[in-house]
Amino acid sequence: MNATYSIFGLIVRSNLLIPGLIASATEFVSPALEVLWDRCPDEDGYQTGGNRELVYTSVYTGESGEPALHIWRVADDALMQVAYCDGVKFWFTRDFQRMWIVWPATSSKEDAAAYFLGPVLGLLLRLRGVTCLHASAVALGDSAVAFVGPEGAGKSTLAAAFAREGYAALSDDIVALSESAGGFLVQPAYPYLSLWEDSTKALFGSADALPVFSHNYEKRCFSLKDHKSRFADRALPLRAIYLLGEWSLDAVPRFEPVPSAKALPSLVANTYATNLLDIKMRAREFEVLGRLLAKVPVRKLIAHQDSARCLEACDAVRKDFQSLQT
Repeated sequence: MNATYSIFGLIVRSNLLIPGLIASATEFVSPALEVLWDRCPDEDGYQTGGNRELVYTSVYTGESGEPALHIWRVADDALMQVAYCDGVKFWFTRDFQRMWIVWPATSSKEDAAAYFLGPVLGLLLRLRGVTCLHASAVALGDSAVAFVGPEGAGKSTLAAAFAREGYAALSDDIVALSESAGGFLVQPAYPYLSLWEDSTKALFGSADALPVFSHNYEKRCFSLKDHKSRFADRALPLRAIYLLGEWSLDAVPRFEPVPSAKALPSLVANTYATNLLDIKMRAREFEVLGRLLAKVPVRKLIAHQDSARCLEACDAVRKDFQSLQT
């Protein structure tokens, strides 16, 4: 069953339904990316079994102790292959317009979808020249606010808290930016958020209140549709960036302005796929982030470490953002 989706500003056409997504009414629009699930490029005439060049090996390891991820150039450099240690594999053409996905019997389509909608699309967007922050974003009125920080900083938790308070979620884990004449837009991702068990318990009262994505993926799926929360399905102008990751035992969250000179290294450290950027791509990234910082204020949020108090941080951000607008 063919389906068409809009993800991170890309029109994606898929030969199978993608778990967690809602098909869009753009069947007659030419896709930017065609995705073929449960199919390898050899079936379409590519020779992937010959010589290959290793491009990247992750420092993180799987349960077996092997690197969690390898990236190769294959088929006489016509394709790039992204191979995870659990056997899930992706290939895409060097023009980034076609992708193939396969998974072993020990995995599932849901496992492959978790990779596809996260790190794989993040990588593909970066290689297409799209600047992507490791961040989550919500809509405050007609504006987007991004929460930037390393893994475990609370990006998804804060976005989920806003969603529970009636605000629309815009993106989770990846914030894809597009530059316009008036500034920068955040492209909408997909209508769910990924939460660890402690965040799920803090927001919903029990870690079992939300389902897992799959038996192999321990994060919980906060479906905005199932919980009658809102999803911002159109691009919104980015009006503020909050840096997360610094904790305090103070009762009240506090904020510190971050000058551009200090904000730039923080944003660079929290962009996607930095290890695969060449010199020209890296230079372009610095230019884009420099223009971003000239237009968008950056604030450091220092909140309580207890995720059960995330609603306090949510309310504090809302008030701080209002003060920025006035």
